[in-house]
Amino acid sequence: MGFLAGRHVLVAGAGVTGRSVAEALLAADAVVTVTDGSADRLAALEQLLPGVTLTPGLVSPPAGTDLVVTSPGWRPSSPLLEAATTAGIEVIGEVELAWRMGLELADPPTWLAVTGTNGKTTTVGMLESILRAAGIDAVACGNVGLPVVDALLAGRRVLAVELSSFQLHWSPSVRPFAGVLLNLAEDHLDWHGTFEAYASAKAGVLTGEVAVGGVDDPVVAALLASSPAAAHVGFTLGSPEEGQLGVHDGQLVDRAFGPSDEVLLPAADVHPGGPPGIADALAAAALARAHGVPADAVARGLRDFKPGAHRAVLVTTADGVAYVNDSKATNPHAAAASLRSHESVVWVAGGLLKGASVDELVREEAHRLRGAVLIGADREVIASALARHAPSVPVTVLDPSDDAAVSMEAAVRAARSLAKPGDAVVLAPAAASMDMFSDYAHRGQAFADAVVELVGQRG
Repeated sequence: MGFLAGRHVLVAGAGVTGRSVAEALLAADAVVTVTDGSADRLAALEQLLPGVTLTPGLVSPPAGTDLVVTSPGWRPSSPLLEAATTAGIEVIGEVELAWRMGLELADPPTWLAVTGTNGKTTTVGMLESILRAAGIDAVACGNVGLPVVDALLAGRRVLAVELSSFQLHWSPSVRPFAGVLLNLAEDHLDWHGTFEAYASAKAGVLTGEVAVGGVDDPVVAALLASSPAAAHVGFTLGSPEEGQLGVHDGQLVDRAFGPSDEVLLPAADVHPGGPPGIADALAAAALARAHGVPADAVARGLRDFKPGAHRAVLVTTADGVAYVNDSKATNPHAAAASLRSHESVVWVAGGLLKGASVDELVREEAHRLRGAVLIGADREVIASALARHAPSVPVTVLDPSDDAAVSMEAAVRAARSLAKPGDAVVLAPAAASMDMFSDYAHRGQAFADAVVELVGQRG
């Protein structure tokens, strides 16, 4: 890693990503300083990173800093990052650092990248499963949890990289061999400022050799058409045209790679099922096929894939009512997809909307709502949308408790009182969780625990 040797690098953020970045920089003989707003997080690194300077609360880079590597959640408007930019110091993210480090290897790994508003983690998990079914040394990394620098230094041959809009913003030169943009809807507008800026960041995944996009989404289709990639591949839930993957006669079909109309597997074999799961499977298959994976390995990998927790998981069924934990539905677009999987729903929603509107979601899904139970910071925003577009739907708005578990228990109790046999009580919050919970997994677990406590054992 010659380009880093002797350079003074400031790492902004002392979380999991920051620690991995610091370790990678030390291994590359850089001079490393780490800063964070939390002295406790820095203290936790003291014994783990000997040789690193730990400085809390920096608002400008130390003299002599050559490069800043920021954790993805830090906004460009953060005082430290603004000061670095003003001083002419380059600011990049961990993903960009991994990309540049990889370019110095004699045989760099292949990057297959996934982004979109929803379905990223499921798609990258499916992709990893397919690649491994083909006997390829591959690992899912990036926004899914494992930092890309760790996967790179472990010597993995193919990186299935989940990329958030934040990570893409801080990755100006990343050009994955193949990248997919799944879908786009309002999200993270509080960070990016506008939908156009958010979409522009996401489109960075389409700048490699093969660009893949969900063409049922008109915004994605337009971005795919304007991509600089040499090859453009679409995927659709309908019958595919030439150069696309899609669904025909109940089968996932590839008309982009290999023989025309090559059948991959029955749509009924895809889990999670329903339109979102099938779309994710088509996207994962497209990336794998771009890398030369045969159709039989695609089928094996998709059949072997096990969906992650808190993604449309049935907790139990009691008295004819299904209780479904889809805490991962952290924006309106994901919540709409979740609700569409059921005919009649008692919707448990709320949290931090991050500037996104729920009006379209409520307007389009009002006909399937038996009732709604609202929690979290933006509960009244959702209540107002329901009053405008679904005035006949019973709505319970719960004031927050100091104990998040107590609040969720009250929500499940209220939802149970609204539900009838044949209904589904669905936690599909349409919002982020950090107002009440540590993350979406904490929220989902609280819902599942409350269901078990009030309704009965998991089904």
